[in-house]
Amino acid sequence: MLKVNQYFNGAIKSISFTHNTTPASIGVMAPGEYTFTTSSAEVMHIISGSAEVKLATTGHWSSVAAGTHFTVAANSSFLIKITTDTAYLCEYC
Repeated sequence: MLKVNQYFNGAIKSISFTHNTTPASIGVMAPGEYTFTTSSAEVMHIISGSAEVKLATTGHWSSVAAGTHFTVAANSSFLIKITTDTAYLCEYC
C-alpha cells in the first residue's frame, strides 16, 4: 500500500512503499534546511538535484550529488540543506 507523507509544511513530500521487502520512500525536497531524526538506519539516495548533509555522527557538512547516497545510523539525526528541488529515494534498514 502506498502512503503519501508531507513534512515541513509541505516543503518535502514523499510516498512510502515496500522495496524488496524493506520499507522505503521516494520524494522531492524544496529548497530549505531541514533536521530529521531516525529510528532505523537509512540509506538516502539523491536521484536528482543535490544536498549538503551534516550527520550527527560526523559533525561536518558533506556534499551529496545526484547519483550518490549517504547513510544515517539508527537513533540519530541529520541536517540537510537543499538549494534546488531535489528528488530522493530513502531505504530504511
